[in-house]
Amino acid sequence: MPRFREIARRVWLGAISNRAHQLVLVVSALIFSWLAMQAVHEAGHVLHAWASGGTVTRVLLDPLEISRTNVSPNPHPQFVAWGGPIWGAVLPACAWFGLRAASFPRAWLARFFAGFCLVANGAYLLGGSLYPVGDADVLLREGAPRWTLAACGIVAAAAGLWLWNGIGVHFGLTRGAPAIDKRAAWGTALAAAIVAAAEWLSVE
Repeated sequence: MPRFREIARRVWLGAISNRAHQLVLVVSALIFSWLAMQAVHEAGHVLHAWASGGTVTRVLLDPLEISRTNVSPNPHPQFVAWGGPIWGAVLPACAWFGLRAASFPRAWLARFFAGFCLVANGAYLLGGSLYPVGDADVLLREGAPRWTLAACGIVAAAAGLWLWNGIGVHFGLTRGAPAIDKRAAWGTALAAAIVAAAEWLSVE
């Protein structure tokens, strides 16, 4: 009987530990993805601004605000506006592809991030085609056809959902999923904390 109780106690503690690591992994993955997605999105604006002869006056990356990039002068505002959602979706996907090709054991984390960026940027364009705000407002004012925003948004969001398909097992979201990867959980939490701190310190 004492042995049975010891086994039961270990199983119970193991289940609690696994649930705690699952919470850390899910929450930190979402926080990291949101903050890093905004950083990559703004990097796309910066690249297009430089390529088109514009001058970047400020890049706002504040964990408590929506990011933005100010460009003045901005000779080609439509080109600069497209840079955010395009590179904000493409670069994370390329990073995942590279890690997958290198057989990195935790490439599924990059896959989740790439899917997040595709869904976020796709939803941004699709929603903006109906209710123009931010980049979508600039694109439409500068002559981009509304249908291009909707089409790009749908394709990007669909690609993101496709990337997400099947990775729920790593987050313990499917029946019979293995124990949460503790290193992945705490590594993601550390990455989220570093990105948040870096963005917080960058605010003037």
